[in-house]
Amino acid sequence: MRKYSIKDWANEDQPRKKLIVRGEAALSNAELLAILINSGNSTHSALDIAKQLLLLVGNDLNKLGTMGSKEIASLPIKGLGEAKAIAIKASLELGIRRDIAKHTKVQITSSRDVAHFLKAHFQYHQREVFAVLFLNRANKIIHFEVVSEGGITGTVADPRIILKKALEHQSTGIILCHNHPSGNLKPSTADEILTKKIKTAASFIDILVTDHIIVSDEGYFSFADEGMI
Repeated sequence: MRKYSIKDWANEDQPRKKLIVRGEAALSNAELLAILINSGNSTHSALDIAKQLLLLVGNDLNKLGTMGSKEIASLPIKGLGEAKAIAIKASLELGIRRDIAKHTKVQITSSRDVAHFLKAHFQYHQREVFAVLFLNRANKIIHFEVVSEGGITGTVADPRIILKKALEHQSTGIILCHNHPSGNLKPSTADEILTKKIKTAASFIDILVTDHIIVSDEGYFSFADEGMI
């Protein structure tokens, strides 16, 4: 039997045309997902599949963002294969990158500025990720890069790699940052030792480590704010 396509719907019901006429803000989450899914199967439209997907993740887009494409494709939803799951993941990733790009070249004036930037990037990570913000003399972000990805309980960052990248980007300052998927914001002893090691090494090449920020769903922790750096 022929698949149900969005093009077969009445004009007023087609998400694409609704977006063109009324703007993307007028569409529900299900309608936006239906555009990505594009076509249904012999019994369910793309919108039906989108609604099933949202139901299975508790209507939580953050939860959907933490899932891999294979995990999404393995959900018990007929008509949602790996190709459509990849399209969904790609769209979510573009949203993250858009938010990051918006904050690039923005001058950092407080730990709150950094925390907001980091949460946009780390919000979908279920494992610990260590990243670095590279700053210029005006304290503006010139580059952001994840330098290490670890397990659920920790990750290891190599000071040599971090400083090499700082020199490559002609950075005069860096902010160390990582997430705590557990939600606990308290830095570990290993976090403190690593921070001191990188700060000491960076001082020999006139690069200032201005902060080390830990983010989680519970908020953020700043070494600088706490007088630990």
